[in-house]
Parts: sequence; structure tokens; C-alpha cells
Amino acid sequence: MSVTTIRLQPELEENLMAISHSMNRTKSWVINQALKEFVDRQKLEQERWQQTLIAMESAAKGQIVAGEEVQQWLETWGTDKELPAPEIRK
Repeated sequence: MSVTTIRLQPELEENLMAISHSMNRTKSWVINQALKEFVDRQKLEQERWQQTLIAMESAAKGQIVAGEEVQQWLETWGTDKELPAPEIRK
């Protein structure tokens, strides 16, 4: 495990200490948890952005699925008569 030094604003340091005491954890543990959540969230946002770019490119090419077809499909989710996913129109 590596060691990184950071400077905290006094208010943040106080809040961090309060949280670590209330959780009976070290400040290091709380910081690691917070950073892990932040990094995971950033990775997810990047993945979603890439998916959005791909979707926009597909739409620009005319590769779309009609909204009505998607709605009909979604209405059957979790039922015994679930429809297959609608196909992309080219």
C-alpha cells in the first residue's frame, strides 16, 4: 500500500475526524472509502459518456429503435410474456 500526503481544510479535517470517530474507523479508512466511491463513480460516468457517444453516432447513421417499440418492450419486463428487445432500424 502506498502513502500519499494531502492538505485538508480545517473544516474538512474536523468533519473527517467526527466521521471516523462515529464509525470507529481510522481517518485513513474513511478517506480510502470516499476515494474508492469517487473513483468508481468517475469510471461509471466515463463508461456512460462513451455509451452516449456511440449511441449518438448510431442515431446520426439512422440506426434507431422506435420509442413506441421500446415502451411496449419495457411494459412486458418481468412478466411471463416478456417481449424480445426491439431491433435497430437501419
